[in-house]
Amino acid sequence: MSDRVEKKDEEWRATLSPEQYAVCREKGTERAFTGKYWNTKDDGVYRCVCCEAPLFHSDTKFDSGTGWPSFHSPVEPDSIREEQDHSYGMIRTEVVCSRCDAHLGHVFPDGPQPTGQRYCINSVSLEFNAEGSPED
Repeated sequence: MSDRVEKKDEEWRATLSPEQYAVCREKGTERAFTGKYWNTKDDGVYRCVCCEAPLFHSDTKFDSGTGWPSFHSPVEPDSIREEQDHSYGMIRTEVVCSRCDAHLGHVFPDGPQPTGQRYCINSVSLEFNAEGSPED
């Protein structure tokens, strides 16, 4: 992805809420069923809260029953990057924004077709733009 966004820690702290900073910059997570998008069914695009890069489209969103927004694929393959995560004594695949390195969540191989993937994403790392809104 082009147009990399790089900021110093103090700049991220100044532009993000404490919860957004904890999740996106410190690799935290929000509690299940508490994020604003876990049950959203509107049509639109989910963008990175840090850099506004388009990440997921609503037509790839599905109800995984986990309490986090879940998608079967990103808008573009290069809009996200996957990295190994060894935290909490587990091996998982972390999902980060390719443009600004924001932590988004994790991906698991138990999603629906056509990809079989479940991108389990923190609502706080996303900003939703409804179809037809001026932000599209």
